[in-house]
Amino acid sequence: MSNSTYYEIRVEGELANAWSDWFEGLEVQAESNGETSLKGPLIDQAALFGVLTRIHSLNLELISVQRYRK
Repeated sequence: MSNSTYYEIRVEGELANAWSDWFEGLEVQAESNGETSLKGPLIDQAALFGVLTRIHSLNLELISVQRYRK
């Protein structure tokens, strides 16, 4: 993915790393403050919206979405 966009998405609550496959392969890391970060590349906006839809489906509170270009 040479033109990938990397994201860090933060949600309220703790998810196990086992959720990674369900979230498009993003790295899932529970933080000590009770939040979870999902980090990694997404191929396009459709993949981002898919991840956000899954967050919504789990009734998780979205804290932030940060985009990083590499």
